[in-house]
Amino acid sequence: MPPDLVARVRLLRTPSIGPITYRQLVARFGSAEAALDAVPDLARRGGGRMPALATEAQAEREIATVEKLGGRYLSIGQGLYPRLLAEADDAPPLLTVIGDLALLERPAVAMVGARNASAAACRFARSLAHELGQRGHVVVSGLARGIDTAAHEGALETGTIGVIAGGLDIFYPPENEALQRAVGERGLVVAEMPPGTEPRARHFPYRNRIIAGLCPGTIVVEAAPRSGSLITARLAAELGREVMAVPGSPLDPRAQGCNGLIRDGATLIQNASEVLEALRPGLGGVRSGRDLFDHVPQEAAPPEPDEAERRRVEELLGPSPAPVDEIVRLSGLEPGAVQLVLLELDLAGRLDRHAGGKVSLCLGGQLNGER
Repeated sequence: MPPDLVARVRLLRTPSIGPITYRQLVARFGSAEAALDAVPDLARRGGGRMPALATEAQAEREIATVEKLGGRYLSIGQGLYPRLLAEADDAPPLLTVIGDLALLERPAVAMVGARNASAAACRFARSLAHELGQRGHVVVSGLARGIDTAAHEGALETGTIGVIAGGLDIFYPPENEALQRAVGERGLVVAEMPPGTEPRARHFPYRNRIIAGLCPGTIVVEAAPRSGSLITARLAAELGREVMAVPGSPLDPRAQGCNGLIRDGATLIQNASEVLEALRPGLGGVRSGRDLFDHVPQEAAPPEPDEAERRRVEELLGPSPAPVDEIVRLSGLEPGAVQLVLLELDLAGRLDRHAGGKVSLCLGGQLNGER
């Protein structure tokens, strides 16, 4: 097995190393193999226990399972890893995929909505996905019940990507097993989690960020307030992507989310032509990320912070999330030196990372769940 891939899997499957920490480690040390060698010393300097590194045997078993399933890995910065997704700060460093990789190089649009969608909304989503496919767009969704299912069905003949919350070998919901297999054979199935992972509630927002990240625009067909579909729309907006919504009756709670999005500035759409018009400024869309962070020249390492400087950074942290930029400003240190101290605390299990580039000190020194 390729040593670099084994090292990447080991690094990413190590507890407390999520996408942001992974990217910082590889950017700093130049490769996953070098980062693995550096982790023990970084954790020691952070004042905590070293995370138990995933073993070579564990990584090799996972890789063999993916290959047995007919899948392969996409590593950020290499090969066909999607450029638009790689723009997200917390983009998954590794994806496992089954199906037609050429779909990642075609223009794409995401379509999400309610699991308990109305028959009319499902019919509209199926028809809209079909027409978008006929006009050259890949339709990306989450293989859930309701709108997701309708979107995949409508675009199955022309090209669809299903992003799942569990491993490649897990079918959820169970009644969509045949659809997921069909998408894997005629489209593309994408997973962030390793094989064998049953989807849990915390996995679905991670899945949603991939759906939003793959596309220059996201369509919400039907969604209740505080639904997962609105999370996807918010993530798309945070990435600077187009958010589109289909209006619905104010008497139907399933339309409240879409109507609210439109009220807050989302583009109202009623047909494929309006979708394509909304996407026009951002077309040129999903291409491979061959020249991302793995291939940029390494920056010169910042001066090693001394103990007093480490204490200064740690004293600026507390249980409430604070922007990293503010910590840099208040500390008076070079940004690279502050990032190194944060990385050490992170690997020692003493730092939590939050959305929006914020960090906090982990009370009790518990391992964080950074994604």
